[in-house]
Amino acid sequence: MVSVKDFNPKPGKPEDLAPGLRRLLAPNPSPMTFRGTNTYLLGTRDIAVIDPGPPDDAHLQAIFDSLTAAQRISHVIVTHSHVDHSPLAMVLAQISGAKVHAFGDSRAGVSKSPLSRSDIGGGEGVDETFMPDVFIPHGGEISGSDWSLIAHHTPGHMGNHLSYEWREGRALFSGDVVMGWATSMVSPPDGDISDFMASLEYLASLEGCDTYYPGHGAPILDPKARVAELAAHRKSREAEILAQLAAGPATPDAMTREIYADVDPALWPAAQRNVMAHLIDLTQRKIASPQGEFSQHAAFQLV
Repeated sequence: MVSVKDFNPKPGKPEDLAPGLRRLLAPNPSPMTFRGTNTYLLGTRDIAVIDPGPPDDAHLQAIFDSLTAAQRISHVIVTHSHVDHSPLAMVLAQISGAKVHAFGDSRAGVSKSPLSRSDIGGGEGVDETFMPDVFIPHGGEISGSDWSLIAHHTPGHMGNHLSYEWREGRALFSGDVVMGWATSMVSPPDGDISDFMASLEYLASLEGCDTYYPGHGAPILDPKARVAELAAHRKSREAEILAQLAAGPATPDAMTREIYADVDPALWPAAQRNVMAHLIDLTQRKIASPQGEFSQHAAFQLV
């Protein structure tokens, strides 16, 4: 298994991962995207482009340069509509004539919790213009000449997040819900921690997927263990928040600074979104409550 530090593919250069599957790294490295977005090219004749990536001309050209004369782009498939995954989908579809497949636009599947509102911050990185041609429901199937996919709705990181089970490869394209290099950011209102935990529980019960191909980072070769690790991590963060509140009322900002003291402060804004997601969940479960109106600036206390 490739370690986190050793995963450093060259952007624009397709790499064989398995028979009928290649990975093409987009040139968009950042603290939130690691080395960049993984675009997957599935198939040997009819090519499915999974997560085309950001609106980058060089990456668009690299996708077409990766095709042989006998290959065509038959499907454009998106796991979720964050700006590092979906914007190139529309352009790719227009040029290739393929249709864009996804669960829905950027509002599809968003949490219906009254606490998960636009006035609590968040909304970062959402591709507001995204609109697929073909809406794929949970359990929906997509197929090409030598491949087939089953869609699994796995919200939490984002409401319209789908993971795609590749039957022939005994694998799952897990998008950003399960990655090996880092845990997923869950930022309300687009992200929902209770949905995220339910998605992890669902994936833990999913059989037949020996490898996960994530949206960022190297393939995950022991996915069951990684899913369990992510669930345990989220539960430990909840326990840390409860410990902070047991010491007295605290704001999300103050809790973030304490809980994530060992994390680069540049990442604290993202970490605070995770804290807010947990506070929404704890408030809904009547374990915690805000002092006054629920907001990202409120002080919270145990019930």
